[in-house]
Amino acid sequence: MSSSTAEKKQPAIEFRHVTFGFTDKPALKDVSFKLGQGEMLFVTGESGSGKSVLLRLAIGLLQPDEGQIFINGREIENLSEDELLAVRGGSMGMIFQDDALFTGLTVYDNVAYRPREHNWSDEDTDKAVKAVLSFVGLEEELEKFPEELSGGMKRRLEIARALVGWPELVLYDEPTYSLDPLTALQIMDLAIRARDVNKISSIYVTKELHEIPYLATHCAKVDESGRITIESVGTTERLPDTRVILLEDGEIVWTGSHTEFQKSALPEVKHMTHPATGRPRVEFYVPNPWSRRRRPKEQIL
Repeated sequence: MSSSTAEKKQPAIEFRHVTFGFTDKPALKDVSFKLGQGEMLFVTGESGSGKSVLLRLAIGLLQPDEGQIFINGREIENLSEDELLAVRGGSMGMIFQDDALFTGLTVYDNVAYRPREHNWSDEDTDKAVKAVLSFVGLEEELEKFPEELSGGMKRRLEIARALVGWPELVLYDEPTYSLDPLTALQIMDLAIRARDVNKISSIYVTKELHEIPYLATHCAKVDESGRITIESVGTTERLPDTRVILLEDGEIVWTGSHTEFQKSALPEVKHMTHPATGRPRVEFYVPNPWSRRRRPKEQIL
């Protein structure tokens, strides 16, 4: 077997017994999993369960206290700073939950920023930027600035920045957060197209559990004219390669298919899928001081 063939069969990313904490509070504890080539891994759990920490470890923004992380068979800790930057620049992309756009740069320059940082040629940069902006439907907005875009367009621009050059692995940190349902559907369809058409492996973090069955049962299909449609997978067709991981207090408490997730009787799973039957969730309401429609103060009896 050639080295190139062996490399292709390596997991896109692998965590081996990874532990990480902030001061005296562990954020992840003994986390192990593999993401196969072309697979979409859903990571869910309540706020503070370690989802975003997992993504930042995956992209090398944090280093594990214990354990190992491998990208295509290469351990992150064994990479030099230049090698790690090269991996981030060409092999990985990340969509952050919060807006991370450069407000002083145009749509085109926002997407071109990473290729230029990694010394791509002007020709390759231009080709990659225009291709990915066409992919997300922003090819007519090249000279606009982020403040001129709608919320949905900004999110599509974030995705374009992560997908420029078609990296092998993309990390989604609650990409539909705060979006309306129609715009959220557009974002999920882009994630499906990236997975199925461009064969991009992905870790998709979400607390919106309705997104998981949609992403797991829909695929992108290309007709003879090159037109791409998103369709529900038929009963005789192979489902997309997906898997669910549930985190609780930094630990993986369950993993399996999306259908097994919905049917699981494990208390930690039922708490997420059927909150009325599980232990009560703790929700904190923080009023917006600038809102004209605040909740009335509760009467003290």
